[in-house]
Amino acid sequence: MEVVRRSLCPAALLCAWLLLGSSWGLGPPGIGAAYVLDDAGGLGREFDGIGAISGGGATSRLLVNYQEPYRSQILDYLFKPNFGASLHILKVEIGGDGQSTDGTEPSHMHYENDENYFRGYEWWLMKEAKKRNPQIKLIGLPWTFPSWIGKGENWPYDYPHVTVYYIISWILGAKQYHDLDIDYIGIWNERAFNSKYIKVLRQSLDKLGLSNIGIIAADGDWNISKEMVVDPYLNDAVQVVGAHYPGTKTVLNALLTQKKLWASEDYSTFNDEVGAGCWARILNQNYVNGNMTSTIAWNLVASYYEELPFGRCGLMTAQEPWSGHYKVEAPIWITAHTTQFTQPGWSYLQVDGHLEGGGSFVALTDGLGNLTIIIETMTHNHSKCIRPPLPHFRVSPQRATFYLRGSFYFLKTLQVWYSRLGFESANSSLFEQLQPVKVWRGSFSLDLDVDEVYTLTTLKTGRKCNCPEPPPPQPFPSNYKDDFNIRNPPFSEAPNFADQTGVFEYFVNGSDPGDHVFTLRQVVIQRPITWVSDADQTISIIGNFQWVNLTVTCDIYIEKPLDGGVFIAGRVDNGGIYVRRTKGVFFWVYADGTYRVTSDLAGEEILMKGLSGVRDNAWHTLTLNIQARNCGQDLKDIHLLKKVLSRQLVLWKKQGS
Repeated sequence: MEVVRRSLCPAALLCAWLLLGSSWGLGPPGIGAAYVLDDAGGLGREFDGIGAISGGGATSRLLVNYQEPYRSQILDYLFKPNFGASLHILKVEIGGDGQSTDGTEPSHMHYENDENYFRGYEWWLMKEAKKRNPQIKLIGLPWTFPSWIGKGENWPYDYPHVTVYYIISWILGAKQYHDLDIDYIGIWNERAFNSKYIKVLRQSLDKLGLSNIGIIAADGDWNISKEMVVDPYLNDAVQVVGAHYPGTKTVLNALLTQKKLWASEDYSTFNDEVGAGCWARILNQNYVNGNMTSTIAWNLVASYYEELPFGRCGLMTAQEPWSGHYKVEAPIWITAHTTQFTQPGWSYLQVDGHLEGGGSFVALTDGLGNLTIIIETMTHNHSKCIRPPLPHFRVSPQRATFYLRGSFYFLKTLQVWYSRLGFESANSSLFEQLQPVKVWRGSFSLDLDVDEVYTLTTLKTGRKCNCPEPPPPQPFPSNYKDDFNIRNPPFSEAPNFADQTGVFEYFVNGSDPGDHVFTLRQVVIQRPITWVSDADQTISIIGNFQWVNLTVTCDIYIEKPLDGGVFIAGRVDNGGIYVRRTKGVFFWVYADGTYRVTSDLAGEEILMKGLSGVRDNAWHTLTLNIQARNCGQDLKDIHLLKKVLSRQLVLWKKQGS
């Protein structure tokens, strides 16, 4: 038996430990505990993989704007096997034109007779993930739906066949246009489930030869399991019971369904060391405490403006495409402790998994002789997730002795990977390879300190990339312009614009022979089936939230007569799920020839108003100049120019009637 420490012991001391432990398999009495890993009596649940979510919403928005080689480097850290996070699962939002946390994602069907499977960037992201890992599992889940699904009601289940047609169109479009096979499909993120809809969806998938696609439900709490245990048709329709932020706990009804149990959304925590501690703890304890065989992080990569809700809640950060800067955060390497040494289809061993001194471990095997053990000793204050509240617990330094039995008894060595999260010192050791541990007569011991993660494995495939450092961070450019003059844009959205209500897309204005052939157009004119309370006014944001003095100039065109309108704004202070209460300086012009200046997006706090001479179906240039006195929020002057000064365009349309 060998005792594993973070640094090599002197030879004499190491021999002393070997002699002490070889007869009894334990260290000094009273300070250690023993754990048996045995596959002779059968295996536990099948492991389904570790994943992350792009969406809910627009969380990968800025990633697509990165230039090479930085964009590929970020994607490698996320998806490339044995490189970084090496994710097994990618879950994406099925865009529905509505606000779903940090922005809106466009639907493939804005309207009933409209289909376009090249909107947005989730198709591109899924292909990039598949390019790096052909075995990665793909999941689609809607947060919002376009208006036509509900036929005027803010509800997607009144016409289940219509909603099923919409979702299956997305699945078929993924295959037809992008050669992507979807593995699982969800219902409606964190909202009510409908048993009839789930059954119709299952039946429709089966009729189309898509019975291999599993349904995950209900992507909220565990309540659907109450109905599943009394409704065999519903139970047959659902392949995975997915709960969000379960606090590592499940419920009896979920177990009684005899289905796969997943934490189908979890983490959602700032990606510093505490966030890494949260992630390390739940990756193990979701199975140890709750029998969950997959954990999926919200979100994949923090590629949205940090001042939006839940800034930097991704596994890594990539929010500066203009500079190329990104940061590989600690959760990436915590993920690697599991993902680089397991694969979906492996099985957990039947073992309790709780460490006597606090913390947990899991052990998995491929059934072919390979063994991977992941140990975490995260303390309470260093592993809090954003939700739910974490009950108090204690973790102490301890010795753990593992006895290998069954097919593992004859193992001689295990590779060792190690992380220690530093909090007081802010000096973490992340995913370091230590000397292999020798297994003596089927056992080995480790001295475990607090806030550590160990992986011990028969696999020799682990790798930590020592890649070049990305460029240094830079603020958003103080002078920025875009004339949208691009004939074949790679994405439907213009770079760096982050839609918050409505959807803004490149549009070729063929009827204009002048300077406004290439434009950006707001295309959604009906309020979607919402997930949160979307603003009544469509809005897209761009740039630095810290700007105090700024000038915004845009060419605008109002398509809707009489009550149509456009605004430009600066110093906006909110977005995402809080967009309705956004404050700032808003300069509005209307097709009836009036203008207003307000301090809020709702248009209720009026600072100035009057006549502008603006009309519909004509081009105008708006310039908003904001200057502060003594760092205040005073508006110095506002200019409305009627002569076209540039080829820039931002077109805003009031949403709804």
